[in-house]
Amino acid sequence: MNEIIAQLSMSFGPGLPVMIAGVAAFVSVVALWQGLRVRDPLVRRAKSIVMREEELRSAMLAPRRRGLRATVGQSHELMAHVVARLRLLQGNKAQELRDKLATAGLRSREALIVFLFCKLALPLVLAVFGLIALEVFNLYNLSPLGRTFAALAIVTAGAFAPDIWLRNRATKRRKALEKQLPDTLDLLVICVEAGLSLDAALKRSSGELARGAPEMADELALTSVELGFLPDRQVALRNLIKRTGLKSVSAVVGALLQTEKFGTPLAQSLRVLAAEFRNQRLLRAEEKAARLPATLTVPMVIFILPTLFIVLIGPAIINVIDSIRGLGN
Repeated sequence: MNEIIAQLSMSFGPGLPVMIAGVAAFVSVVALWQGLRVRDPLVRRAKSIVMREEELRSAMLAPRRRGLRATVGQSHELMAHVVARLRLLQGNKAQELRDKLATAGLRSREALIVFLFCKLALPLVLAVFGLIALEVFNLYNLSPLGRTFAALAIVTAGAFAPDIWLRNRATKRRKALEKQLPDTLDLLVICVEAGLSLDAALKRSSGELARGAPEMADELALTSVELGFLPDRQVALRNLIKRTGLKSVSAVVGALLQTEKFGTPLAQSLRVLAAEFRNQRLLRAEEKAARLPATLTVPMVIFILPTLFIVLIGPAIINVIDSIRGLGN
């Protein structure tokens, strides 16, 4: 170590101790300034809110390019062109389909275009494959009437497959939201009791729930953004009911609207609702457990009892047959 210091002293000359002292003094001053500086969390929070609002405002006011390429991208240009030529994005049916896609967590225009294109193309594609399988390769030896029914079944399956998929996805998402709601209300109660406003509580809760409950985090984040930008806050809260389609969420929104209108304590209302929804979840679990014996009756009769009869009665039947044969001989 002394040799290294001696070499550095020979390299830099007599100015090395002065340089080391200067660096040490600078580091000491910076450390002392950092320790004595008052850090206000409100300033940092206000800066983050302002930055978030600027990002959202720039995203909303950004110039949008016209044409199908700007709307859905180059990969979906053909789909968008077909859907636009057929005018499927107009009318009440398109709005109802948007609402259904929103309940399934699909809110973009691209999702609507892809879904409509699949409803159009899937029956045709399946019909072509069915025609090739039945007529060209003759995979199944069917009569002409059987081939007609098979073709109709294939086309019907292609026509209803997107709707069935969307219904299953929406049902699965509603069940996930209903399961995550009590814990979400507990988290909102903590945020509100800590002094956060409703917008800040929703935003903070969405960040905390991003990994464990992504569906609920997505809804809370969108509601927080709508509360900040829509002129009527009630519209933002009612949009949450429309997207989820849950009676429990409707009760929560009713409590939030009551708080907004009359100034009732929000934390107490949310705590009561969280306890009620948790009890309902427990009752549903007990109901499923009580229904289990009746549900298992049919599989037991069909699959277990015949096997049990064969194992128990089979040897006796074989002995009786052997005895009858012995008497005959």
